[in-house]
Amino acid sequence: MIKATVTGRIWSSKKLGEMPTGTILEVQVDGSSTTLLAFDPLGCGEGEKVIIATGSVAAAWFPGKAPPIDALIVGSIDNT
Repeated sequence: MIKATVTGRIWSSKKLGEMPTGTILEVQVDGSSTTLLAFDPLGCGEGEKVIIATGSVAAAWFPGKAPPIDALIVGSIDNT
């Protein structure tokens, strides 16, 4: 899992029908210059510290056919 900070929200007027309800957020991996796009089913906001699962684990969280998601916010960090 990855610890990161939400830096922004990605707006898209078109998306695949297979995408579940949620938001795509831009996050910066803590201690790194790496930026990721992560799917957010929790409703996190800018500046919030989050926990991210990646790869097949992220897509497997959803029931049925796995959506095209490889980074999923699975938690919000209250204290660091």
